[in-house]
Amino acid sequence: MLPTPIKDTESSFIFPDQTCQRFTLAEIQSATQNFDDALVIGRGGFGKVYKCSNIGSMSEVAVKRLHSMSNQGANEFESEVKVLSMLRHGNLLSLIGYCNDEREMVLVYEFMPNGTLEDYLRKPNSSLSWLLLLKICVGAAQGLDYLHRGTSAQHGVIHRDVKTSNILLDANFVAKVSDFGLVKVGLMDRTHVSTAVKGTFGYMDPCYFYTGKLTRKSDVYAFGVVLFEVLSGKKAVDSTLDEDQWGLAGWAQKKIKAGKLNQIINPRLVGQISRKCMKEFARIARYCLHTEPKQRPTMAEVVVKLESVLSQETEIANSVVSEEGFIYKLRSLFTGKVDDAIESKYDFSRYLDLIRIEVDTAIGGSKDGSFRTFTDYQLASATNNFMDEVLSPTVNESIYKGWVHERTYAPTKCGVDLAIYVRKIEILSQKIIKLKNFNHPNFVELLGYCVSKGELFFVYEFIPGTSFAKHLYGGATSLSWATRLNIAIGAAEGLLYLHKRNQAAYRQFKTSHILVDKDFNARLSDFSFVSYTFQMDRYYATPEWFRYRADRFDSFFHDEDSFVSLYQLSFADDFAMKNEIYAFGVVLLEMLTGMKVYDEERPLEKKNLVEWVTPLLANEENLRMIMDLQLQHNDFPPKGAFKLVQLVSNCLQPKQDQPPSMEDILQVLNHCYQEEIKTV
Repeated sequence: MLPTPIKDTESSFIFPDQTCQRFTLAEIQSATQNFDDALVIGRGGFGKVYKCSNIGSMSEVAVKRLHSMSNQGANEFESEVKVLSMLRHGNLLSLIGYCNDEREMVLVYEFMPNGTLEDYLRKPNSSLSWLLLLKICVGAAQGLDYLHRGTSAQHGVIHRDVKTSNILLDANFVAKVSDFGLVKVGLMDRTHVSTAVKGTFGYMDPCYFYTGKLTRKSDVYAFGVVLFEVLSGKKAVDSTLDEDQWGLAGWAQKKIKAGKLNQIINPRLVGQISRKCMKEFARIARYCLHTEPKQRPTMAEVVVKLESVLSQETEIANSVVSEEGFIYKLRSLFTGKVDDAIESKYDFSRYLDLIRIEVDTAIGGSKDGSFRTFTDYQLASATNNFMDEVLSPTVNESIYKGWVHERTYAPTKCGVDLAIYVRKIEILSQKIIKLKNFNHPNFVELLGYCVSKGELFFVYEFIPGTSFAKHLYGGATSLSWATRLNIAIGAAEGLLYLHKRNQAAYRQFKTSHILVDKDFNARLSDFSFVSYTFQMDRYYATPEWFRYRADRFDSFFHDEDSFVSLYQLSFADDFAMKNEIYAFGVVLLEMLTGMKVYDEERPLEKKNLVEWVTPLLANEENLRMIMDLQLQHNDFPPKGAFKLVQLVSNCLQPKQDQPPSMEDILQVLNHCYQEEIKTV
């Protein structure tokens, strides 16, 4: 089907067919039962919104029909399709498709079962806790930050109508910014754009209102109003109140200036908010409303500050969990024994709520926009009720293969759209690492997660391929020297990306963690967890590493007073990154020799590859003895191979304060690769 230019305006915009579906009017009429009012879930100046099922491959969608006399009109319809076709973020409402047929303008979105943030703030008996409201604020801020800092098309976007009614909530109360009919696109290299003033009173930036100069800080102002709505439970504009309280923004700022912050707080939230976090949250909102746009924070800064508040409040909430029960619960992972009396006192359901907040904070705000929260039902539907079980190509465990819609991640039929795999772990046996901004071509992409009934499910993209280990010594395709170097370069670039963020990614890095895709590119996987179990491969770790870990666990098991939380068992990132350098040296040694790091079938003195080969690395003449025969040309190693050997030797030094950095490793690998390419 060919793309069709829009007919309702003089624009030459071509509707995208690759990024969203184009539905016929007949399909829309069938899904909405000919626009039956019984299916209407919302109304506005634009027209009506219908909840529908069974359209395309989607089970539930929201259909927005723009009225022919709508103020939104064809220009805004075009803007919505144009912008959303460029966007992909977990905190933006996904556009599934559109219809532009016989003067009908219809937009089809993913369905948001929990409605709008405004709905929950106005409900008399709202069940949203302060922690959940903070999570929603963080999510909405991350969505706006993504808009401001540029989409995949490198265009900045100003929303221009940020408000609580345009923040939707999915089944897991994840915030989704919606309604892009008034956006302005293409402002990356400009400070402002002069435009007709549009928006909603109560949220509108006064500077924009008086000058017509629209900036990203206009969205920041509106978001400040949203924050005060969340804190107070009041409307942005309420003419039923006394005149000095009509506008929430002005009233809230006067109260804060008068030192009466307590009078702003929604009574339903009293007792849930710590005083320190309440002051910080109000401070963020107040700075967003600064009269000088240049003095307002960016949305990126707002995200960081809100995440800090959420982290502090989560720590406070964690502190009320029974320490005694927590210790016994954690110990049960190692001993297999649980004291029934302790178990009965342990408030596990509350801990799950805290885990959800922790996971959301860790990965829910990825700037690449790919993260989603999945429900039990969605994962079961996508994986054929967890029946499609396969062996992971990189770790020795079973995973579940499934299929989802490539934009909305809604479950689809087997073989349709995007292939995924689901990994199930025990929550308490893992430490979740921070994955914000972890978007890299050499990573297996983490798409989302689900927390349910004491289990944590992580959903990844499914990439056909096999591990580097199986290529080297598992009977997979033989790899040339250039191909091996290229794979090592990809792995090094991935680890360098993490190390620049001071993030130790692995308990131990191995060749089995490097997935080699069908194009022989390295894709790092399983870096989202650092396990606390004792099942460690000593051949990839320095002796100091084991002494360090043993000391930490010994203090845990013998000194209960020293135990505060699960996260104190984590290792220091700088120490862990040094161990990853050592492990990467082992990986390079396996790549060089084509041998396993430990092999029972080799002679006794050669079983441990590192112990056997390390003394030989100092002399270039020994290279032919240890290098994989498949890599040698006429019994001579490739040019530049000894430079790599020297790097490996430096990585494998058991004691050194300054091991090679990932930058050093990458530089040597690139040098060797270029030497080999010239030779070939």
